[in-house]
Amino acid sequence: MLSASALPFSSSSVARVRLLHMHELSPARMSLRLLWLGLSALWLAGDTQAAVTIDQVTLTVLPANNVDSGTNVIFRCEASVSQSLPQPPTYSFKLLQDDQVVYSKNTSHSLMERSLPSARVSNTGRYHCSVHVYDKHKTSNVLTLSVTGLQIPMLKVKSDIVSEGEDITATCSAPEETGSLMFYFYENDLEVKRGVSPTNSILTILTTQKLTEIYLECAYRVMMHPNAGLSNKSNVVKVIVRDLDEITPQISISPKGNVVEGDRVQIACKVQYPSNLELYLTKGSNILQKSHTTFTQSLVVRADDSGDYVCKAEKGSVQKKAVYHLNVAELFSKPILRMSPVQVFEGESFSLTCSSNVISSVKIGKADIKYALLKDGRQISAVAKHEEIASPGTNGRYYCMAMAKDINKTSSALYVKAKVPVSAPVLRAVDKVIVGKPFRLSCEAENGTLPITYTLLKTRFQLDTRTVVEATDKAVFNITSINFPEEISSFTCQAHNRGSSFSRISEPLRAPVIVPVSRPVLEPKEVTVMEGSDLPLICRVQQGTKPITFTWYHNRVMLASKQEFIFLEARHVVQDINRDQKGDYYCEASNSASETKKSYPAIIGVSLAIWKKALIGVFCILLLVAIVIVLAVFFKKMSHPRRKKQATELSVKPSRPKSGDPMRVSLTLDIEDNTALNGTPCVMGRNVWSENASGSDSDDHTDEGSELVKPQEEDPSREDPVTKSIDPEYSVQHTEVHVSTPGVSEHAEGQAALEYAQLNNSEQEPA
Repeated sequence: MLSASALPFSSSSVARVRLLHMHELSPARMSLRLLWLGLSALWLAGDTQAAVTIDQVTLTVLPANNVDSGTNVIFRCEASVSQSLPQPPTYSFKLLQDDQVVYSKNTSHSLMERSLPSARVSNTGRYHCSVHVYDKHKTSNVLTLSVTGLQIPMLKVKSDIVSEGEDITATCSAPEETGSLMFYFYENDLEVKRGVSPTNSILTILTTQKLTEIYLECAYRVMMHPNAGLSNKSNVVKVIVRDLDEITPQISISPKGNVVEGDRVQIACKVQYPSNLELYLTKGSNILQKSHTTFTQSLVVRADDSGDYVCKAEKGSVQKKAVYHLNVAELFSKPILRMSPVQVFEGESFSLTCSSNVISSVKIGKADIKYALLKDGRQISAVAKHEEIASPGTNGRYYCMAMAKDINKTSSALYVKAKVPVSAPVLRAVDKVIVGKPFRLSCEAENGTLPITYTLLKTRFQLDTRTVVEATDKAVFNITSINFPEEISSFTCQAHNRGSSFSRISEPLRAPVIVPVSRPVLEPKEVTVMEGSDLPLICRVQQGTKPITFTWYHNRVMLASKQEFIFLEARHVVQDINRDQKGDYYCEASNSASETKKSYPAIIGVSLAIWKKALIGVFCILLLVAIVIVLAVFFKKMSHPRRKKQATELSVKPSRPKSGDPMRVSLTLDIEDNTALNGTPCVMGRNVWSENASGSDSDDHTDEGSELVKPQEEDPSREDPVTKSIDPEYSVQHTEVHVSTPGVSEHAEGQAALEYAQLNNSEQEPA
């Protein structure tokens, strides 16, 4: 069952629409409307269980997808539907070709058929069908129908006999074809026209000018299916074209024979049957006369009138013509205007002469020719020769006329323009003039007809020559250099345009000359200044064009920005100088010569300030006073009566002394005891050699409070307290320092000395 919500309009929506419009109805109509709404609600309540679904839509084509033209084709569209409705549903079928609806049908059956009794190429395409049942919709599969073969067209003409230039009315048709067609027409196998028709036939107009029999054919192509190709050609239609001899014109000229300029000539143009035609007399591309019947043209001829005269007759698109060649002899030649001299300068005289030669001496003589001279369209003389003085007013376009027997001939135009003598040239500097550097000079005259020759002179000696031919050219000379500024005024320029005897010379060259700066000198060159003072640095050059730009540097670092000065020297002050500002200073100078020069470096030292020196002096004095006080105290202590001197001896001897080669080194160290201590002087121990050693020369140093202690036997296994190897022969066996300290008993000192002596004695025993 189809639910109420699945219907095109649900009961609730219908009721709402009805209620919205009820207030607009009359009471009687409102009652009927309420009754109808009640019945509709009951019907909808009974159909709330109705339902429809489309399972499948199938399209088939019979007898096949590929058929020949003229075959009967059937399209069959079938829908498979599941439904629970109280009555059979309505099926809405549509058949589409290339997405365009070509057939539609509403039926209670689930099958729809469409027949093409005679399929044509225009029916070729992709087909599918669609089905609507209630609010359900489904589309079938897509099938391609291909129809091959085109019908042979049929050609007909209105008349198969026509006159030359007459139109042919022809009709080409393919009665069984459908759709838009492109038709082609052929004349003797050559295409002469084509046209498009929305139907299966076309009528056209063909024009021919051939005087023979022609054979016409036609063919067509389906516009929507160009791949189907061109159809076979139609039947052949023979058309006979008749010649229109009756409209052929005739031309005649009188008098016949020799025609000379000034003669009157009659030209007649005739046609035998002048009905419904046009008659023309032409010479070249110019139409001399037009008429619908025979006519005569009369004219006085000149030499320029020689040529072909054509009489043309036209009827429709057919044209017939007759030609006559007319030769006109000259009575006299075309005049020639000459000028003498050929070139003239302002202020010089010149003459203009006009002349012409007699050709036909039988009819005229030379005296019969009259002349007139014209300038810019205005006559200025009635004779063959005219003289003038060249000036700007005589410049213009001249020509002359020769006249005899009503014949006028004009010469070619002669343009006269008097040349302008060159004016005094002006010599200028193209670049900046810098002493010692190359530069360029230009020489130019304000007035003067080209070409003009310019010559550069220096002290009246020729340096170089330039010839200016075009107005865009300039006479520019390259100068190597000058050595001093005054040399610039030695240059002059000479110009001429009508021979060197008419030359003009310029004024001497006046141009600013730039002298490069010399190497600057920085002062002071070497000086030491006191810290905190100001250091003036003066940079000076010997020569150079002002203004001059000076720059100062300290250890290659610029001190200040560049400054321009109108003097040969400038000053820069380093204020409140400090120790970090010592070192090398130099300056640079430059001017408009764009060449910078650098001075030699100046060495600047910076000494300490006075107050720093005074502070150091005071410190040194105080230091000396302190040293003197310390020394005084020291010497005072040294002179105290309780201070005594003590000696300490260090002895070094060979480990095994040899007979006759003893070696002993004694070191005595004096130590002064502090006077505040009340002890006896201490004695450093000394080595005691065996008394058996030959050459015993050991020195005994005995101080007060000291005594010699004899050696005692010692345990041989006991190691020496201090042992140091010197070399294989000698070694320091025992070194002992004994220092007597105040407050220590003499017994302890003696015991220590005894042990030291015994140790030394034991080392001398043979092994």
